[in-house]
Amino acid sequence: MKIEQIYTSCLSQASYFISSDGEAAVIDPIREVGQYIKMAKSTGCEIKYVFQTHFHADFVSGHITLSKMTDAPIVYGPNANPSYKCIISSDGDFFEIGKCKIKVIHTPGHTLESCSFLIFDENNEPHAIFTGDTLFLGDVGIPDVAQRYEDTTKEELASILYDSINTKIKPLNDNLIVYPGHGAGSACGKKMMKETVDTLKNQKANNYALSGKLNRDEFVKELTENLPEPPAYFPSNVKLNQSGFRDFDSVLESSLNKISAEELKEHVKNPRITILDTRNTKDFIKSHIKDSIFIGLEGRFAPWVGEVIKNIETPIILVCNNGKEKEAITRLSRIGFDNCLGFLDGGIRKWIKDGNKTESLETMPSKKFIDILKLNKIDVLDVRRKSEFENKHIEGAINIPLSNLGENSHDILQNEKVYIHCAAGYRSIIAISILRKMGLKNLINISDGFNGILKCNLNENCFNTIEGTTCENK
Repeated sequence: MKIEQIYTSCLSQASYFISSDGEAAVIDPIREVGQYIKMAKSTGCEIKYVFQTHFHADFVSGHITLSKMTDAPIVYGPNANPSYKCIISSDGDFFEIGKCKIKVIHTPGHTLESCSFLIFDENNEPHAIFTGDTLFLGDVGIPDVAQRYEDTTKEELASILYDSINTKIKPLNDNLIVYPGHGAGSACGKKMMKETVDTLKNQKANNYALSGKLNRDEFVKELTENLPEPPAYFPSNVKLNQSGFRDFDSVLESSLNKISAEELKEHVKNPRITILDTRNTKDFIKSHIKDSIFIGLEGRFAPWVGEVIKNIETPIILVCNNGKEKEAITRLSRIGFDNCLGFLDGGIRKWIKDGNKTESLETMPSKKFIDILKLNKIDVLDVRRKSEFENKHIEGAINIPLSNLGENSHDILQNEKVYIHCAAGYRSIIAISILRKMGLKNLINISDGFNGILKCNLNENCFNTIEGTTCENK
C-alpha cells in the first residue's frame, strides 16, 4: 500500500492518491485531474474509486471529470445530495482497494455530509485516517455556513462536530496517521498547524479539540465565536461541486485567447469586465493599465481573487508575465472563475512599446513612513484581517480588511493622503488597485508593510495591542 499526498499550496489543500495491488483511489481531487491519471499509469494501477469527504466550498473539485475519465464511481457519505450519479455510502461501509480497504466514518459538523475515511493495510490493521475538513492538524473545521442550511445553525453544527470528534475520531488508535484536507492558510479553520501530516497521538496531545479540556458548550463557543462570514465565492463553489461543472480542459481551451491592445481598449469601456494583473508587486507599482486590479501569482492568488472579485461569473482579461497565462487560468478555474476572456497579447511590455499609457503607484519603505508618522498626524489604512489588527496596530489606524474594502470605502478620506499597509506589501497593492479603480487618489503604499514597521523601533506608545491573535505573512 502506498499513500501519496498532493498538496496545492495556493489553496492550502491536500488530495490523496492511494494505491495497492493494481488498484487505486483518489480522495478530494483538485480540478485539473491529469496528475492522478499519470500517477495511475506510472504505478500500473486502475483508479477504482473517487472519494469526496464533503461538498467543498473553497475550491472546485475534479471528482466528476476524474470519474468520467476512469469510470471510477464517486463515493460520498450519508446526507450528500449531488445531482449526478454516485455512491451514497452509509456509516461503516467498506470499500476494497487492492489488498487494502477503506471504512466510511460519518463525521458531520463541518457540513452535514462530512465523512472521514479510515484505511486498513494489507494486514487488516488500521493505518491512517483521511479527515477532510472534520479534523485539521491543530484545529477542526469551522461550521460551514457557506452552505446556508435552512434548519441548522452554526451552533448546532458545532455541537454535532463535538460528537463526531469525541465519539468517532478520538477513540481511534493513537498510532493512526492523520491526513487532513487542508493546512495552515485555509479559510476552513482558525488555528491550523503548518504541518500537513501527523499522528493521532500527537493531535490528542496538541489539538484543543481532542484534548478533552473543553466541554460541549466551551467547544461550541470556541468554534462559533468571532466566526467570519465565508468568502463570497464559497456558496458558488459548493453549488458547482453539488451540481457539476465544465471539465478543466474545456475551460483552458476557451480561455487561452490572445487579446490585442486595441481589443483591450474596447473591453476596458465595459464596467462588467475586470482587467486582472497577475504580475509581481514591483512590476505593477512601476507600470500598469489604468483601472486594472492587481492580484499577483506570487501570493495566495486564487483565494484573493475569490474574496476580492467575489462573483465567479465576472468576465476577466488577464495581464501576465510571458508564459504565465496558463498558470493564471488554471488557478482561476480551481475556484470556479471560468469566465476568462483571454490575456493581453505581448503583456505590458508590448502595451507600452505600442505607445499606450500606463500608471504607477506611489510607494515608500517603512522607515520613511515612520519618519513622516513621527512628525505629522496622518491617515493610515490597515488592510490586514481583523485578528491581525487586534494583535497589534498603529494607534489611530483605520482597519478595513481587504476582503471588505469595496463596501467600506466611504471610511477613507477622499482628499487627504492615505498611507496603506498590510503585513508585507502584497495585500496593500491589491487594496490600492481596488481603491484607485473606485476613483480614490493620494494613496501611498508601505512597501514592506507592518513587518517592516515593527523593525523600525517605533515607540510602543504608537501601537495598540490585543493579545492572543496571530498575523499572516502577506
